[in-house]
Amino acid sequence: MALTLEQRVEFLETRLALHDLVSDYCLGFDKRDMGRFLAIWWPDAVWEIGPPFGDFVGHEGVNHAVIDILWPAWGTSTHYTTNLRVTPVSADVVEGICDVYCIGNSSEGQAQTVAATYTDRFERRDGVWKIARRKVTMHHFSPLTGITLAAPQ
Repeated sequence: MALTLEQRVEFLETRLALHDLVSDYCLGFDKRDMGRFLAIWWPDAVWEIGPPFGDFVGHEGVNHAVIDILWPAWGTSTHYTTNLRVTPVSADVVEGICDVYCIGNSSEGQAQTVAATYTDRFERRDGVWKIARRKVTMHHFSPLTGITLAAPQ
């Protein structure tokens, strides 16, 4: 069955909204903009970071993870997400998967690199898309020994 023009436009708008959520995750975290970061999550969202950090529920859990655990551990970070694929489950639920690469310095100045996959459940409520669940599958979390990451001088 062929989709109507209206259905195709709605799907494109949905894809763009989901790309914005994935981008705002990176921008919010890296620029330390908690308002931007928290705005991508539903109040009952689940963020499954897993070892060594743990899993977090709701805005309170997300806020705790970022403010009390992750930002203190990272002096600087830059996230890059790629390969976002989305699969509609229903009119208001989409499953997504993308890869992430993060590079930065720990709070002690040690250069770090992380590669992971994000598996997402996006939900639209009252016409707004946000993340309902994000599972992080880490592939590596490694120090970059002998390398100093610093701004150009």
